[in-house]
Amino acid sequence: MHREPTVFRKDTTEFAAYGEGPGEASIARLVGPQESETMGAYLARFNGRSVPWTVRYDELITCIEGEFRLRVGLILHTLHPGDVIWIPKDTELAYDGADSLVFIAIAPVDWRNRLSQDATEV
Repeated sequence: MHREPTVFRKDTTEFAAYGEGPGEASIARLVGPQESETMGAYLARFNGRSVPWTVRYDELITCIEGEFRLRVGLILHTLHPGDVIWIPKDTELAYDGADSLVFIAIAPVDWRNRLSQDATEV
């Protein structure tokens, strides 16, 4: 799978609503399994909406704007522009933030396929 480099412009990237509840959250997929065999990449915005999730992949988040918050159990990690956090596979967490924009990278990108293959092999 050979692809050419792709530039993603923050101001023209399309975001879709993410999560439920009060506040706002949205996400934009930049790189997925159609573009890469190994990694995924997203931009996400969080403003007062807490989004619970369990990561099924390794994840790296870089705060670009605002204040990003990641809750893991009783621990709250607060990131500001330029801060980076690595999250290991199978971590239960909640994403949140105040006027935050973050860049998210995940590996492996095909985690959904791997989970379904693992389920059929059992």
